[in-house]
Amino acid sequence: MHTLVRSIQKSLKVLVCTSVLSSSFVFADALQDAVGSDARSSAERLRDEYRHPQQTLRFFDIQPDMAVAEISPGGGWYSNILAPLLKDQGTYYAAHFYVEEGGSDYYKKSLDAFKQKVASNDNFSKVAVTAFHPTKALDFAPAGSLDRVLTFRNVHNWYMGDGQTGIDSAFASFFTALKPGGVLGVVEHSLPETYDDEFQKQSGYMKQSFVVAAAQKAGFILIASSDVNANPLDSSNHEKGVWTLPPSLRLGDKDQAKYLAIGESNRMTLKFIKPTTK
Repeated sequence: MHTLVRSIQKSLKVLVCTSVLSSSFVFADALQDAVGSDARSSAERLRDEYRHPQQTLRFFDIQPDMAVAEISPGGGWYSNILAPLLKDQGTYYAAHFYVEEGGSDYYKKSLDAFKQKVASNDNFSKVAVTAFHPTKALDFAPAGSLDRVLTFRNVHNWYMGDGQTGIDSAFASFFTALKPGGVLGVVEHSLPETYDDEFQKQSGYMKQSFVVAAAQKAGFILIASSDVNANPLDSSNHEKGVWTLPPSLRLGDKDQAKYLAIGESNRMTLKFIKPTTK
């Protein structure tokens, strides 16, 4: 009798493990398919070398059945991966630019182009377009509704635009929107800790210690960091800040070969969690 029970228990363990592994493979394939989709342009794919979308989204443990918000998706580089990935089983909030009367014409054009993409592309048919601004538009998703909040190379914009106030309110809004146990994923241009803090005000680079402190102030816990988007060739000290490097190349032809050889910026990749208990 005991032998039969042990045999049944062993079979159940094998069945559970097989089920979990099969589920993981399904999720993994879904992400791989989204990154490798023909719907992504050749120009977008060229940046995979520096932005590592598949590795980055795996690090943040993005699954097709999650509720995910991307903060300031811009032209939709990551949206072209996340929208089809989350379309059938999950929810994707594109927390785009907040546009007010008399505001930035660039923001308006960018938002209009994104809305056109949503209206004309079947992969975007279930995308929820909302607004985010670090001080003026913070309710980009229902409170406590999200599994993931993702932000790619945006922290410097909030700091340069609204200082510490913008940083604090932005991270607080992410904390509010996430479920307990939800994850905040941050990718940002990385400034060496030895540099003067003044560099953060105009260079486009931020210190990792600053970003971590801001997230912790909001209530997050740092659970992991990754070098997946690191670039040791980048000194983080350039004439036109981070925009000296590709893809911006603000100096035009001046030393262009040098900056192309460096490639895109050195970036931190940080994973924070909203605690399940206070």
